[in-house]
Amino acid sequence: MRYTTFGKTGWNVSVIGMGCWAIGGNMWGPTDDADSIAAIQASLDAGVNLLDTADAYGIGHSEELIARALEGGRRENVLIATKFGNWARNQGHPLSFTSKHHITLCCDASLYRLRTDVIDLYQCHIGSPDDPELFLDALDELVQAGKIRAYGISTNRLESVQAFNARGTCSVVQLDYSILNRRPEADLLPYCRDNNIGTLIRGPLAMGKLTGKMTPETTFPENDTRRRWTENDGRTAFLRDLDRVEQLRFLATKDRTMAQAALAFVLAHPAATVAIPGAKNPDQARANAAAADNPLSDAELAQIARVCCPPPAPHGSGA
Repeated sequence: MRYTTFGKTGWNVSVIGMGCWAIGGNMWGPTDDADSIAAIQASLDAGVNLLDTADAYGIGHSEELIARALEGGRRENVLIATKFGNWARNQGHPLSFTSKHHITLCCDASLYRLRTDVIDLYQCHIGSPDDPELFLDALDELVQAGKIRAYGISTNRLESVQAFNARGTCSVVQLDYSILNRRPEADLLPYCRDNNIGTLIRGPLAMGKLTGKMTPETTFPENDTRRRWTENDGRTAFLRDLDRVEQLRFLATKDRTMAQAALAFVLAHPAATVAIPGAKNPDQARANAAAADNPLSDAELAQIARVCCPPPAPHGSGA
């Protein structure tokens, strides 16, 4: 495992973390709690030291599983990143977040489920908050109270990140970035690098497309968020992405899977700090962690660019 500095936090963090959305059990098809806990522990055994979750993942279940996986003294060496803002949103009952107390209550609830005294990284899960100042006031108070160590936002909107960093206190941005989605290279990743903001790269495997295991005949269970890919207008984009994945088959070698190559791709960007692929079992967790030690060559990166072009630089950037 390789480690790096996590932006302005100064923390030493593994370049591969573990995303814990899927193990929540309500949006990624069937899961098994014993396998999920074993996946977390296998990640840690492989050198991973950051776990990313959210109160909305399984309506708190993902956070509870992390607490169980860290029993026996493992919490001390792990950075826990969780998020707030989408609690019960999918059930039609979101909080309004018109008061600082909403954020404080969400934090207290996550602390309880995680069975910890402090959350290392607390992230806003609303991509474009109506009142960023209210959020910043609440988060600054949580830092002062010792309930969180640092905070950030999960979004792909540059203007939201700029608003969240108005005080220079946004430590981390979580963003969707992969071979199939290179748009952040145009503005968001450069902004984070220029402002010493760490990044958590979600979707580095494009929600499974970049494993190379999906085909036009692939179907998803009813409780899988990816089911929309095979229905109505979503199917056109799904088939287009699968075609591009076929053109990327050269990335799979006897020493590296397609998924590991996809993780190596995001880590090749100088502003990408930690990739957070999900894992439902120990084998997936170990394979993800191993990607840190097998970087792509310049020739491979150039070949990827011919299949999935990087976005144009913003006008006037000089790039």
